Amino acid sequence: MSATEADAVPPAFRRAVEGLRAVRLRPEIEAEPTRPPQRLAPHAYALEAVVVDGDEDLADGRLVLLHDPAGHDAWKGTFRLVTLVRAELEPEMAADPLLPEVCWSWLTGAFEARGLAYEEASGTVTMAGSHYFGGLAERAPATQIEIRASWTPREGQGGVPDTGAHLEAWCDLLCQVAGLPPSSPEPPKGPGAGTTSGAGVVSLPQRRGPQQP
Repeated sequence: MSATEADAVPPAFRRAVEGLRAVRLRPEIEAEPTRPPQRLAPHAYALEAVVVDGDEDLADGRLVLLHDPAGHDAWKGTFRLVTLVRAELEPEMAADPLLPEVCWSWLTGAFEARGLAYEEASGTVTMAGSHYFGGLAERAPATQIEIRASWTPREGQGGVPDTGAHLEAWCDLLCQVAGLPPSSPEPPKGPGAGTTSGAGVVSLPQRRGPQQP
């Protein structure tokens, strides 16, 4: 980024990105910045993350921070977070008719557990099954779940949301989809912070065995 481009970045967006970069992630999560979408908002920042167990990837996802200083009617704010989370499941889990609702509750539950305020949450939960034939016939059937969602984080001091806390909540979702036990978030602090939920959310069993080539 040139000096001219850096000067054009709104201070609120710069602080929001700094909040993301300052988060210390769980050791099972590997994350790095990636190229953000160019047409969704005047300013955008994106991260890609993978939950790993040894040499195996248990889940992966992408989190995008969008910012429009002029505000956005559909967002009801100037910031928006957008995500895609994917993981492979045990095939029998797809037979549970409540699984999509449960997966969506993990996202909202992660916000509640960390006392985060948000608005206009929307998204989809999709399951897709794969069966293998011919040279791949020895592979067991596979089912993948995909969560797409977006939400408006409540803006705090200076019009900047607590992006670091939202990233931590997103990582909680990513780890639950991967089948890892949830971490224990610290209680929210300061005036206006929400209450921390004491109810745990059961993680989803995952296929952790090696895959056939």
